[in-house]
Amino acid sequence: MPLDPDPALVPELLVTDLDRSLAFWRDRCGFVVRYARPEERFAAIVLGSAHLLLEQVGVGRNWLAGPLERPFGRGLNLQVAVPDAGALAARLTDAGIALFMPVEHRWYRVDDEETGVEQFVVADPDGWLVRFQSSLGRRPRPVD
Repeated sequence: MPLDPDPALVPELLVTDLDRSLAFWRDRCGFVVRYARPEERFAAIVLGSAHLLLEQVGVGRNWLAGPLERPFGRGLNLQVAVPDAGALAARLTDAGIALFMPVEHRWYRVDDEETGVEQFVVADPDGWLVRFQSSLGRRPRPVD
């Protein structure tokens, strides 16, 4: 698989168990490991142009601004574009993974248009929220 250029922003998520996190992100959500440092319990993963770093707490250097308590990432959700959010939601549900927010179709105003998405939210094993979304296209904004 050819490597995408490095994006300007790459979130690094602290996780309690790298293997369990990889089972979720890689095996269930479709990310692939771009590179890993097993001795540091670290992995860089990608899905299309979405990049994430996973680092196990207590191994290597962890930058913590305060106590790390579950659910991790309170107030943050990561939006990841996928070709078919509905199909991914069904695969996760079939694997026994509960969705934080079920699949919905939503239209958002962007200047004089609306952009539509099919989306759902799921929590990873440590409580990081991920909003997977697929485009429904754009349409003119309704006149008020």
